[in-house]
Amino acid sequence: MNTIIDIKNLSIGYSNRQIIKNINITVSPGEIIGIIGCNGSGKSTLLKTLRGLLPSQKGTIKYFGSDISNFTEKQMARMVAYLQQNINIDFGYTGRDIVLLGRYPYLKWWQKENMYDEDLATECMSYTGTADLADVPISEISGGQRQRILLAKVLAQQTPLLFLDEPTAGLDMVYQEEIFRLTKELAQMGKTILMVVHELNLAAKYCSRLLLLGKGQIIADGNAEQVFTEPLLGYAYNAAVQIIRNPISGNWEISTRIDTDARKKGQQLLSKICPSHTMGITPKK
Repeated sequence: MNTIIDIKNLSIGYSNRQIIKNINITVSPGEIIGIIGCNGSGKSTLLKTLRGLLPSQKGTIKYFGSDISNFTEKQMARMVAYLQQNINIDFGYTGRDIVLLGRYPYLKWWQKENMYDEDLATECMSYTGTADLADVPISEISGGQRQRILLAKVLAQQTPLLFLDEPTAGLDMVYQEEIFRLTKELAQMGKTILMVVHELNLAAKYCSRLLLLGKGQIIADGNAEQVFTEPLLGYAYNAAVQIIRNPISGNWEISTRIDTDARKKGQQLLSKICPSHTMGITPKK
């Protein structure tokens, strides 16, 4: 199997602050790699560094055997489509306008989209179920519809790699499942996907491989069977974790265990913060 990305002895972070060290992984075609870990473990930082948006502190990143520094920004944009968190979009843009932004790596600064670009945008919107939103202002649609339009945008970029940073953040369970289902279909068609994921149950269901980050390192790298163990997740998330395999669906069900002592302490603190007599406010006389 060919290697798309080869990462050796990589350390990442901001300025002098190191977040993860000694990263050694390879990425192969058709993988869906879920990047998981607690808040602050470096998931988004890793994705940004691999895309070239942040400089690495140490080590090498190679795409198709060539160092990342050898590629121009437009060349990178033709290899990797990156869906970042918290994208601010001007109210004047329609769904079609957003999707057509995915064609920028193939256009000169003075060029406008041609018929091919327009047709491709329409096809990408049809695939993600957003064709009826082509002329609707982005400010007038729901969060789930917005995420599917942004997914159509990265598809219109026509890259072999998709980097998705929490693509289902803030969505209800129906839209979350739908986005994951689409990514699995894309991988089956040959795309390679790296995605930051907080929904561990969905990561277990749809990702072919998982990178568990924590304590300044990659704690585990493997499939769900290898990574989703109570000791590993408990260590990474600093919590007691319970993992159950649903006997009917076969899906993983991951939750935290109730810490009785911690719960009692929490109730004691809550009683001080919110004593029973404050539940009804009596005005001053």
